[in-house]
Amino acid sequence: MSDAATRRLMKELAQLKSEAPEGLLVDNTSTSNDLKQWKIGVVGAEGTLYAGEVFMLQFTFGPQYPFNSPEVMFVGETIPAHPHIYSNGHICLSILSDDWTPALSVQSVCLSILSMLSSSKEKKHPIDDAIYVRTCSKNPSKTRWWFHDDSV
Repeated sequence: MSDAATRRLMKELAQLKSEAPEGLLVDNTSTSNDLKQWKIGVVGAEGTLYAGEVFMLQFTFGPQYPFNSPEVMFVGETIPAHPHIYSNGHICLSILSDDWTPALSVQSVCLSILSMLSSSKEKKHPIDDAIYVRTCSKNPSKTRWWFHDDSV
């Protein structure tokens, strides 16, 4: 990992630890042990379908971060059922691929995912979940997403 990427990640981590927005839980153990991979908890907002539910996001940073997006996916025993989240934890979200810019951060990605969960009207995986999970790459960054529905 480049010095610039390391500095950027250290700055983002310090900010998250000191000023974590409501609904985000920073796993100090995982983030302290390895700057290349972080785990951040996301707590469903009150008044939403996911109220009080806790999900774990895993961020994996490549050597070109922040110029390339991190690999972000849900991990653990509980993957949220959501029309843009596959049962293997992959997330269909434009800022994780085509719309990524270095101006985005781990915090902005987490807040986008939290917003996506909060606006959901139903708990279900995408209609092509079974096919996608069976045929996809293990790395969600290698998926060529087709963004066609931003109403969920």
